Amino acid sequence: MFKVAVCDGISEKGIDILKNEKEIEVEIKTNVAKDILPKQLSDVDAIITRSATTINKEFLSYCSNLKVIGRAGVGVDNIDLNEASKKGIVVLNMPTGNTLAATEHTMTHILNCMRFMPNANYELKYKHIWNRKKWMGMELSGKTLGIIGMGRIGSRVAARAMSFGANIVVYDPYIKREKALSIGAEIVDNLNDLLKKADIITIHTPKTEETHNMITEKEIEKMKDGVILINCARGGLYKEEALYKGLESGKIRALGIDVFENEPQPNHPLHKFDNVFVTPHLGANTYESQIKVAEGIAKSVIDALKGRGYENAVNIAMPEEEVSEIGKQFLGLAERMGSFLSQYVKSFIKKIIIYTHGEIEHYNNSLSLFTSVGVLKNMVDEHINYVNAPYIAKERGIAISSEIYKDKTEFKNYMAIRAVYDDDKSIEIGGTVFEPNKARIVYMNGFDMEIELTGNIIVFQNIDKPGVIGMVGAILGKHGINIADFRLGRKEKLQEALSFIKTDEKVSDTLLEELLDIDGAIAVSRVKL
Repeated sequence: MFKVAVCDGISEKGIDILKNEKEIEVEIKTNVAKDILPKQLSDVDAIITRSATTINKEFLSYCSNLKVIGRAGVGVDNIDLNEASKKGIVVLNMPTGNTLAATEHTMTHILNCMRFMPNANYELKYKHIWNRKKWMGMELSGKTLGIIGMGRIGSRVAARAMSFGANIVVYDPYIKREKALSIGAEIVDNLNDLLKKADIITIHTPKTEETHNMITEKEIEKMKDGVILINCARGGLYKEEALYKGLESGKIRALGIDVFENEPQPNHPLHKFDNVFVTPHLGANTYESQIKVAEGIAKSVIDALKGRGYENAVNIAMPEEEVSEIGKQFLGLAERMGSFLSQYVKSFIKKIIIYTHGEIEHYNNSLSLFTSVGVLKNMVDEHINYVNAPYIAKERGIAISSEIYKDKTEFKNYMAIRAVYDDDKSIEIGGTVFEPNKARIVYMNGFDMEIELTGNIIVFQNIDKPGVIGMVGAILGKHGINIADFRLGRKEKLQEALSFIKTDEKVSDTLLEELLDIDGAIAVSRVKL
């Protein structure tokens, strides 16, 4: 008999599934105070939660029998995944149940911003004022909707907006161009092109180092006067101070926002504007989506407890395979190298080839898996793990293969990863492990160097001539950025150099632009690992 505790409110449909399952005993803990809740869970095998319950290290210390945590929704920010993993607890989520709800919620915000319906409703209903002229609206038909992020929700918003007669322009460097073109949308390679063209902009990206505060005052300045902005994805994708200034100046006609940087947010400065339409994170709040999520997580928890499968596990261990200590070091390196590639390329990667030499040739399947996790976690708006990564890569049209490395190498064990992107451009990086906990990248596109793939890294390529590196240091110093490590590789025949510059903190877009303006600079990129 397995005991399952439901800690936050979910649809009765999900609870019914649990109650109707043989060998499952259900305990409803939704009314138990959160400070004493963990003390009542010492003998439960699984818990089902939403965002209201914080499951941290202290919480888990009381749950000595816990095997499964089911999150009825997408986000798992309220769960300490590392601690759960250490204790062998599988964490499951339900990422697809609210897709249609979030899509329709986005469309609601778009239409409210164009017609100001909440304002007209309030004035007529509560102030008893009949004023048609005041609430002159705009039609979505013929307008250009800019969609940043063409994943599960972004693509569905595009289809619905097109049915209204809107023109769609998409910015998402991590999708196949054909995905946007197949539905009649325009896809742009540069975010600035979308900013200049769109009458309405909605954002649907994961929240990462790269996308946090993706839209600032600088980006808003490039937009059309009277632009409409929508965010029903993640708080912090738009810089909230920049939104305030854009509304105050009149640059932004209206703002529809369901998510904030910090939540709950009952009294935000943005609330003062009549042309701001806010909702308290309601994207997934429909009866239908809550039923789907509750039923889905109940079935997943039952399957996990009975050993039938771990669908949507976000922390499940790699497939069982005998891996040596050196092999485990390379698995971690493979994931970091994959993450480096997707951040550096910032484009749709259509093919990844993993080359191995030495003892690690025996672990090609696992190395391919870990590489795909690293590549995908910066690209898609869902949690990537060692179960779903191959399926998501296939769904995205990314071909992943492995081969034995046939060139000469001085290293006993060596791994190279080649990524093919855009119009058959490619990049290859190589890495090795010198000793336990000393994994390093040692090669990139013909440049030899040695650096650990951790922290904030600037990758700077330049013509190899005097004064360039001095200018790099001067610019970093001007911005108050301290250099933690600096590694240089050179191609003497081509008279080019490649630098990996580790910094103590993330550098700004302005700093990167200044580096690119240096006489002799070829390319500059920013990576966070």
